Amino acid sequence: MEPENLNMEEITEARRNAIAESIRTISIEELKRLGERLFPFVEHPWREKFFVFLTENTGATFYHAMTHDGVQVVYCPTKDKGIWFMPGVGNGPMQAKGRAILKQIVEGR
Repeated sequence: MEPENLNMEEITEARRNAIAESIRTISIEELKRLGERLFPFVEHPWREKFFVFLTENTGATFYHAMTHDGVQVVYCPTKDKGIWFMPGVGNGPMQAKGRAILKQIVEGR
């Protein structure tokens, strides 16, 4: 069995490259469908936050990308907010370093 790579710099760089290759704009309608898949239960703690954020920012541009290891991200540069998720594993808010990477990628397009 091959040991898992735990070098965070290498992991971050590999994810950055995968995001740069896969990033695309995503419509509000697509985000709503994605939200329904991510948070199918009304009591999920992230469901309301996700959908309220979409409603409050319907005119904003959103981006979606996927990394080589299954992490997906949704980013809104207008509000400099984002969420990461691995379906069936977990999710959370994008931290400052991740948002800075996404901002750089989006602005470099």
